Amino acid sequence: MKTDRRRMLLALGVAILGAVWMVGAMPARAATPGTALDAYLEGLKTWSAAFSQTVVDARGKQVSTGRGRLLIVRPGRFRWESAPEGAGESAQLLVADGRNLWFLDRDLEQVTVKPQSEALPQSPAMLLAGGGELRSAFQVQADGRREGLDWVVARPLDPASDFREARFGFARNELQRLVVVDKLGQRSTLLFTDVKRNAAVDAALVTFTPPPGADLIGKPLAP
Repeated sequence: MKTDRRRMLLALGVAILGAVWMVGAMPARAATPGTALDAYLEGLKTWSAAFSQTVVDARGKQVSTGRGRLLIVRPGRFRWESAPEGAGESAQLLVADGRNLWFLDRDLEQVTVKPQSEALPQSPAMLLAGGGELRSAFQVQADGRREGLDWVVARPLDPASDFREARFGFARNELQRLVVVDKLGQRSTLLFTDVKRNAAVDAALVTFTPPPGADLIGKPLAP
């Protein structure tokens, strides 16, 4: 049961990362003219933030709450650290180094690695890393103003995508909220704080070396 839950949270995390990556790495010219995406994407190179997260299932029942940090480095790299609410440290880590996607579960002392092109075949992460145009894979449109935020909704055209839709909430041209509905109907809401745009980034944060003694599942692509 605990293993199934970990797999569910990992799948949801991948869907969220793909959705965040769509905003964080897509060239501004591919955004819908007139949406909040245009101002947000202009000149964006790196982006980081702390987040709190609430997940509810398809029936609206709360599944989990958590916290973590997200770092995006254009193009093709990110770092996602997350932990359940009340945990002393991040229990799970996802790192995309531009070639491989690494998943570290500290509780299990286990590392899983897959080529990014296999781990995220339908995700916006891979679309963007390959230089594709947003409109060729997503329906994107402004979604009005609610709760003091300007919303943009993105829906993948491919039914095999990791998520059904992603809603981005902007305030003063900054991403403050993200709501992702995955392919199982689970809804994850992330609230961002401590946002840093185009700050210098230590390259070590978007590279990964398995810790000593950890079990390694999978074979990484060589540089």
